[in-house]
Amino acid sequence: MSGQNRSLLPRVATAMWFAVALVVLGIGFRQAIFLVPTEATMGDLQRIFYYHLPSAILGMIFPYINCAASLAFLYWRRRDPWKALGADAWAVASAEVTLIFVTIGLATGSLWAKPAWGVWWVWDARTTTFLALWLLFAAYLITRRFAGATSQGHTLAAVISLFAAIDTPICFMSIRWWRVQHPTPVLETGRLDKSFWPAILWNLAGWALWGFLVMGLRYALERRRQRMEEEAALEAIEASLEIPQ
Repeated sequence: MSGQNRSLLPRVATAMWFAVALVVLGIGFRQAIFLVPTEATMGDLQRIFYYHLPSAILGMIFPYINCAASLAFLYWRRRDPWKALGADAWAVASAEVTLIFVTIGLATGSLWAKPAWGVWWVWDARTTTFLALWLLFAAYLITRRFAGATSQGHTLAAVISLFAAIDTPICFMSIRWWRVQHPTPVLETGRLDKSFWPAILWNLAGWALWGFLVMGLRYALERRRQRMEEEAALEAIEASLEIPQ
């Protein structure tokens, strides 16, 4: 296979992935807005659930990708710097996607809470630990931003990701461990009517495809930036070693 054809493969795969994600999201939207029956108690307000739930679930899945990549970075940073940079690229890409999903989860949760509870926010265990997750990933990205490309800054960010990985299972289990105002688990208890499942599953699949697509694109962008910085550093070293004529 020629080099030109090899270079086209990632673009074709990305375009196909994007098309599939768009189709699945479209089906999920149709299910959530038009096909799923209106919930008897909350009415149309309950349709926020089909976007809040997938965002909340994915917001607690991507932190583990970030944690695994951060651990790989910490392991390789002295053994193999280039592998460490690759792990770091996955870490920052997954962190940004996590922050997006957690932000959507917080926003849709507040939109649901105001008409349902009469307030935008309650400080129960679920909402507080979920907000802590948002704050941790915001701190992660801010640390990287102000630290620049320094190894110390990326190492500190990796340590922050470990705290986020600890907070994530606490957030997930909070509605099982403590009495909270947030709704108790409905998916695994069988209390959710089967007519609601298509909208949940299609939207969960669609947003998962979107999240992995964005993460992959962000990873590729970060790797390109790393290569450009490495080339610039090598050129600067070569220029400094040149003997004047």
